[in-house]
Amino acid sequence: MVHIEGLGKRYGEKVLFEDVSWHVKKRDRIGLSGPNGAGKTTLLRMLAGLEEPDAGSIRMASDTTIGYLPQDGLVHQGRAVYDEVVLAFQELLALKAEQHRIEDELAQASHDDGGGHEKLLERYAEVTERFKHLGGYEIDARVADVLKGLGFSLADQQRRTEEFSGGWQMRIALAKLLLARPNLLLMDEPTNHLDLPARNWLEEYLHDYPGSVVLVSHDRYFLDATVKRITEVGLRTLTDYHGNYSHYVVEHEARMERLREAHRRQKEEIDKATLFINKFRYQATKARQVQSRIKLLDKVERIEIPPERKKIRFKFPDAPRPGRVLLELKALRRAYGDNVVLDHLDLIVERGDRIALVGPNGAGKSTLMRILAGADRPDAGARISGHQVVLDYFAQDQAAALDPTHTVHEEMSAASPVQMVPMIRHILGGFLFSGDDVYKRVGVLSGGERNRLALAKMLLSPSNLLLLDEPTNHLDLDSKEVLLDALMDYGGTLIFVSHDRYFVDRLASKVIEVGGGQALLYPGGYEDFLYWKKQREAGLAPPLPTRERKPVVHLKESSGAAPARAPSRVPVPPKVAPVKPPAGRLPSGKPTVEAPAYDPLAPRLRAAGAPPDRQAREREARKARARLAELERHITEKEQEVKDIEHLMATPGFYEDRANADRSVAERQQLLGEVEALMGEWESLQVVAEAKG
Repeated sequence: MVHIEGLGKRYGEKVLFEDVSWHVKKRDRIGLSGPNGAGKTTLLRMLAGLEEPDAGSIRMASDTTIGYLPQDGLVHQGRAVYDEVVLAFQELLALKAEQHRIEDELAQASHDDGGGHEKLLERYAEVTERFKHLGGYEIDARVADVLKGLGFSLADQQRRTEEFSGGWQMRIALAKLLLARPNLLLMDEPTNHLDLPARNWLEEYLHDYPGSVVLVSHDRYFLDATVKRITEVGLRTLTDYHGNYSHYVVEHEARMERLREAHRRQKEEIDKATLFINKFRYQATKARQVQSRIKLLDKVERIEIPPERKKIRFKFPDAPRPGRVLLELKALRRAYGDNVVLDHLDLIVERGDRIALVGPNGAGKSTLMRILAGADRPDAGARISGHQVVLDYFAQDQAAALDPTHTVHEEMSAASPVQMVPMIRHILGGFLFSGDDVYKRVGVLSGGERNRLALAKMLLSPSNLLLLDEPTNHLDLDSKEVLLDALMDYGGTLIFVSHDRYFVDRLASKVIEVGGGQALLYPGGYEDFLYWKKQREAGLAPPLPTRERKPVVHLKESSGAAPARAPSRVPVPPKVAPVKPPAGRLPSGKPTVEAPAYDPLAPRLRAAGAPPDRQAREREARKARARLAELERHITEKEQEVKDIEHLMATPGFYEDRANADRSVAERQQLLGEVEALMGEWESLQVVAEAKG
């Protein structure tokens, strides 16, 4: 469907892609992964035809239709929501307009106009058949299904598009894209502006989508549920991993371990050769050996490894131990005009609770968070704070409280207890502030950067109750892992709102569903919430506590078994030596004396006490030089075979076929032993080859 050959792309001195080949097949489900700035968005834009590669080609089938959803920036105005999204059906709308035109002409045409009436009827039949074939009579049902799935009520569908915020504008754009059904669907962060119900709906929709999908997402659960292949963007190339994101994480780490080990061995060999070259560069007797090593180094293809993702571990500042009950809400009510958001709500927050608030946008989650934090007052009821509660609240607009005159580091330092100062740079690095970024003024940061800084700053404050309203906004997957690890280690009580399903399921011990003025409590994480909700809707009370949950790993379709984890390091191959008969015995069985090992310096030692045989020594030197050339050729061939096997070992899924993997590892060990033996002979013959007679 899509074939990329020799792709190159750069911005100034930064090379994003170099000689890249890649493909997208029909009905592929591909997720792009990689650090910020690696080129994921650029790749999508080149596939969409919005940017041109500097080198190479992108070829597509002639019938390919492309749809592209950027991260943000799309604005619609001048129509109702329904009228805007129905524009996705351009051909059907044109056919419908032609139907109406023909109907008008038929109403005015005469039956005896020389065949014109018959031609109109024939054309009307053709148009109607085409309209039916393309699903023209299903337009209303499809539009209603997509808009409802993305969170638009019937009343919303008749509202003007300009009345909606930026996040809802992107939902309108997504609805149009899905309804158009291009056979190559490109989406850059499609879940950024979706709440959990809309994300869940989109997962189901993409499962049955008839075309190919290539997307970028920082939602791990969404990736697990939608993609069957992860393409890693980095080191100027694209690397495929078959399976979902959880499978990719395991395979990626195994591949990185192999690459790091191969890189370490290569570096040792390069350092060893470089040391020899530098030591003997100016000695005439070693000139040939030096030049040989220089040639060998020139042929080495350097192994590159990406920067290691460092795990950030730190202990939260100590806070006083609170009482058993930290917060209590009694008969609480909050309304905005006629819109009753919370009605007669009772809630007790106990020490150690980890509560996730879920529900569609506008249900009242942020309102409840503000009341819990004491930042908003209820219309009725009471909020009661417990003993020794130290509360820290991260609001959606928390970044507005940052000092724009401070640098990033100064803003962190101003809020940091003494014991946390050594961790400031580590925490900032975890939230994508590295190098000179820490000296930027807060006032020049983007909205996403300010949000990340506010979140990093919050982690420095001592508290025993954390309230977090959508903390994962603007975070990539690595930053989410940093935050998740920190909160998993947090010893206090946690209440949070998040639209990231994986984040909720890992952190929550209870889920509160907010909506319709109510707040309903369910035990367990998000998966448990879905289960208990179905039980409740079926009229069954939750009979059991939270079930144990394990991460889901979807394997590629061709494999029925779980992937074997690659060993942490490849065993060092044994040294290979020539096989000799046992000392004291010849093959014939006669006693013998074991011959001394060959000493390449022996000819020179003998020559020191005897008249030199110049011609004989020159003959030996010529033979040695010929053998050296032969050895260098063999060494190069063997090293290339080793390199080919190591390249195969570094590919995703290598260890899934255990038998082939074992054969390849054994072959590599044998080749390394042969190379070592050949190198030993090569070094020995260097002395003989340099003899002048």
